[in-house]
Amino acid sequence: MSRPSSLVFAFLFSACALADTTTPAAGRFSLDEVFTPVAATAGMVVSEEEVASEIGANVLKRGGNAVDAAVATALALAVVLPEAGNLGGGGFMLVHLAKEQRTIALDYREVAPRAATRDMYLKPDGSVDHDELDHGAKSVGVPGTVAGLAYALEHWGTMKWWQVVDPALALADKGYVLNATQAASLEMGRERLLLNDEAKRTYLEPDGTAPKMGARRRYADLAASLKLLKSVGPAAIYGGAVGQKIVDDVQRMGGVLALDDLRDYRPTERAPVSGSYRGFEVVSMPPPSSGGVHLVQMLNILEGWPLAQMGAGSAQGLHLMAEAMRRAYADRSEYLGDPDFVNVPVAALTSKDYAASLRAQIDPDHATPSAKVKPGTLAPYESHQTTHFSVMDRDGNAVANTYTLNWSYGSGIVAKGTGILLNNEMDDFSAKPGEPNVYGLIGGEANAVQAGKTPLSSMTPTMLMKDGKVFLVTGSPGGSQIITTVLQTIVNVVDHGMNIQAATNAPRIHHQWWPDELLVEHTLSPDTVSLLRARGHTVTPSEPIGTTQTILYWDGLFQGAADPRRGGGKAVGL
Repeated sequence: MSRPSSLVFAFLFSACALADTTTPAAGRFSLDEVFTPVAATAGMVVSEEEVASEIGANVLKRGGNAVDAAVATALALAVVLPEAGNLGGGGFMLVHLAKEQRTIALDYREVAPRAATRDMYLKPDGSVDHDELDHGAKSVGVPGTVAGLAYALEHWGTMKWWQVVDPALALADKGYVLNATQAASLEMGRERLLLNDEAKRTYLEPDGTAPKMGARRRYADLAASLKLLKSVGPAAIYGGAVGQKIVDDVQRMGGVLALDDLRDYRPTERAPVSGSYRGFEVVSMPPPSSGGVHLVQMLNILEGWPLAQMGAGSAQGLHLMAEAMRRAYADRSEYLGDPDFVNVPVAALTSKDYAASLRAQIDPDHATPSAKVKPGTLAPYESHQTTHFSVMDRDGNAVANTYTLNWSYGSGIVAKGTGILLNNEMDDFSAKPGEPNVYGLIGGEANAVQAGKTPLSSMTPTMLMKDGKVFLVTGSPGGSQIITTVLQTIVNVVDHGMNIQAATNAPRIHHQWWPDELLVEHTLSPDTVSLLRARGHTVTPSEPIGTTQTILYWDGLFQGAADPRRGGGKAVGL
């Protein structure tokens, strides 16, 4: 689905499509001259919505730590970024505790209801019922967001639950004025929201049109749900009155979500995936996210080439990057799934030796057709409307959080009387193993539908560490493009020495094995595109790829960059 940021992006970066830089800095326009990163010394929050960033920063100012600020930011995004911020979805949080020198991966992703079955999305003729996966009640997975946020606050935060719920409650109750990006998002999501009477009543005007920029939006039902959450806690959803309303509405429409599914939901602490890249430690999300595994895998491949000497944005460097992407996504189709149900060979996929074997297969001058690339022989999915935010505090604690409803506005279903949008995360399973999902990603048996199982994800909340301290906190929405977006942000900083805003703004590419095409943002220089085509790549111009929200910490200074590919975001520092 298209993003409301495309025109904003094209306007801001039309001047950046200049000459190819096959040699370093060959006449290239310096992005550093256009944007200066927001800087601070005491802490920082970067998210896709200004008001949410300010709420998080205010929590830091009041003495809260990074986790406190992250939970308050996430709850606020559920109000002001309804296409992705959520109470009815799920996600992944990476938490670094500076004093303990420990990083935890918290999995609060949705899971399949216990009544889910392998073939529940197949029509009588064996084809996939994409309408049901798109906006049907059976598309709703057991939501994990509120449980995950509460778990993080209880275990690593310092504030009370009611304190972090209060700002979001005030936003929903008193309302906020729509900015241009929020209004554009509602216009683009209008047809989807019209499919559900409660969603139409909540987000659109009485005549079914989308509200305009400058309109004040209040969400009375959502405010009532948040008020219950404030007083009762997460139990209001996980077995309580709000949860009962969700289940009643889903089942009324033919869904299989049950109250016991909510009662039994638990977030899971997991060991992060880790690797190294040019002297930095890379820490990212493990399965059931594919993000960390394949980020490390691609960095391992790229480490064998002198990307800095090739120049930022050079055709040679982008070609090698695309070939690394192609091979990682081939492996993703075969090996990745929920580690509680299938054996995911993380160590093998992230080993330097395996990366060397893949690197040896890559022709430095010619693209390899995807038909000739198969998942590797080893020793011994979510939407563009996901959202990410990053937080660091004065003590060096950090949070990288990516969460989602899957599609923009999820299933498009607002549970009656709750104001809560529900996910359509069941689409991230392989409804029919071997058949591409809506993002073109091919999944195998490892990601088949199964009761209680977590669908595979591409969400990639990530940190780079230097000398045991957090250096970079980043992540992005973008469905299958998330992993490659994070990859390029890291390469831009580490290999090309860009400041964080320049690294954010630089044109991006994406390859995911199938379909066999190399997506390139419109701002990539035309001569670079020609050189990539000459190497055999099927180049396809793309809408903006990813929307990173990033913090870089070095020498006592926080630098923050909200990706301008989507308007309305902000880095707020103290």
